[in-house]
Amino acid sequence: MTVRGTRTGFTTGACAAAAAKAAARVLVTGALVADIETTLPNRDRVRFALARCERIGDRVVCSIIKDAGDDPDCTHGAELVATVALRPEAGVELRGGDGVATVTKPGLGLEVGGPAINPVPRRNITEMVLEELDGGGAVVTISVPGGVEMAKQTLNARLGLVGGISILGTSGIVKPYSTAAYKASVVQAIDVASNRGLANLVLTTGGKSEAYAMTLYPELPEDAFIQVGDFIGTGVKHCARRGIERAIVVGMMGKLSKMANGKMQTHAAGSEVSMELLADLARELGARAAVVDEIRAANTARHVLELCQREGLTAITSLVCRRVSDHCRAHAGGALDVHARLVDFNGTLLGSWPS
Repeated sequence: MTVRGTRTGFTTGACAAAAAKAAARVLVTGALVADIETTLPNRDRVRFALARCERIGDRVVCSIIKDAGDDPDCTHGAELVATVALRPEAGVELRGGDGVATVTKPGLGLEVGGPAINPVPRRNITEMVLEELDGGGAVVTISVPGGVEMAKQTLNARLGLVGGISILGTSGIVKPYSTAAYKASVVQAIDVASNRGLANLVLTTGGKSEAYAMTLYPELPEDAFIQVGDFIGTGVKHCARRGIERAIVVGMMGKLSKMANGKMQTHAAGSEVSMELLADLARELGARAAVVDEIRAANTARHVLELCQREGLTAITSLVCRRVSDHCRAHAGGALDVHARLVDFNGTLLGSWPS
């Protein structure tokens, strides 16, 4: 029996990749299909039922209805549609159709003017389509009917993502973020570590940051790594409650920038990155007034990082870590030693506090 509030679902990226794989299979075999088995980015194998599977001229259109599990996501129930056509050139050309946002601002790790399909889903879609092709390549267009309306419930427009939703996902799995059950799982994991007598715990914001953290601290046992998700406040408070000596917070620029501004719940729906704070930190490092203004007007925390790297202000990452340490320690009542480590999207350590 699945406990209410804990049921996982699938990301928009996972659904898009599966739909694209199904369409590619139909193009190659000539036979329509009712379902498709696909490989998620986390390497799990999953079978999806198709909502649509039809041939239109030289193209095939397949779609999957997204099941977000118990996550209250505006894309739950969305139809992820893949339209695939073969081409003689090798490789996969990925396009955004109706309901998929277009990138209009830098700082998102995506090409300005291109579709808002994040890097991991891009790789997953490409990999799944290439598995089906017998040489040659394909043009894949991802669309989401109703995506423009869905996007109004997100911060996409503010980030420069115009005309629909983003195709997201790093593992392919959606875990509930706002439920008491998720908080309880954080508490339970800390309890387990405490009962094992572990004095140092590593609190991460997700699976990718946890994987990077494990390479930073190979000497620590698996139970020492706690995925707190957006609930860093719950994590540090319970560490203090259980007498943990030290918590090491590991994450990327976006989440850590929120913590650096005192946000102890970091989900996008409940907190935003303070560009004013990051501009102040850059000024503290001696940034020129024009650069400070550029940072204040930046699109994302990642964009700020790119600007600071351009200007040689790389120490901003350690200043962010220092603020994270201060706020988390204060939130835990001063009873917990908190370190912070900031990594990039490849796991490279960019900043630390203490250094």
